[in-house]
Amino acid sequence: MKAAVIGLGSMGGGAAQSALRAGLDVTGVDPSERARAAFGNRAVARGADLEPGQEAVLVLTVNAAQARQALFGEGGAAARVMPGGVLVVSATMSPAEARALAVEAESRGLLYLDAPVSGGAVAAREGRMTVMASGSDEAFAAAKPLLDAVSGKVWRLGAEPGQGAAMKVVHQLLAGVHIAAAAEAMALAIRAGLEPRTVYDVVTSAAGNSWMFGNRMAHVLEGDDTPLSAGDIFVKDLGLVEAMAREAAMPVPLAAQALQLFVAQRGLGQGGRDDAFVIRVWQALTGIALPGEAANEK
Repeated sequence: MKAAVIGLGSMGGGAAQSALRAGLDVTGVDPSERARAAFGNRAVARGADLEPGQEAVLVLTVNAAQARQALFGEGGAAARVMPGGVLVVSATMSPAEARALAVEAESRGLLYLDAPVSGGAVAAREGRMTVMASGSDEAFAAAKPLLDAVSGKVWRLGAEPGQGAAMKVVHQLLAGVHIAAAAEAMALAIRAGLEPRTVYDVVTSAAGNSWMFGNRMAHVLEGDDTPLSAGDIFVKDLGLVEAMAREAAMPVPLAAQALQLFVAQRGLGQGGRDDAFVIRVWQALTGIALPGEAANEK
């Protein structure tokens, strides 16, 4: 299969490498020279620079606006996709945005798979992302070689684009709340005088653990705020949760509170750092010392 991967960040770069290892004829697309260099000599800056006849395009941009520009804007990739080719769009977005992109694809004679993903950079590199997808049987069939290469599990959520996007928004409600709760718990433990590593070991062996606590609080213990997933991502994604909830007349108070914590992380100038470091909101309020950092007592 001749396929392109648009967006060579922590997820897209890993997915592109997984597809390449699986034997697909993969070209990466990213405006960043550094991202292209990390992928090797099979990368271009714009979709318009792809060879004609692409059978599938996997889009791993930050949001719907970037996905639309990368596919259908000036220099977009859609013109390089063969008739009947499939666009597999994995950016997190609202259901309405996914449906609008699907309509645009269909107007150009292309198939569309609404296919958000989860699993993080490690799962992307290992070709075992979880895919939450909706679309026609034809779209699933056309995308199968690519999906097989990059995913460990593909959930088929229905025939209509938008259902995959809705599932990812629900998932991000949980992910964002779990990260915020993990940070709050660790901050309280530090404030109470407990040793952070011991707290981590106890929680990860007990019923209060979550995947996010185990994964993200490890970053805090290491003092490594390199943004594998930046706090600003949850400002966006929990904003999508609130918007979808308003449309459904559904209160989401926990998601709303978590959103405000990530907004506070951004307000501290930390929004571009790893999302685990939303814990610095509590540090700013109480002066606690994080592992490897000096206290700033209030």
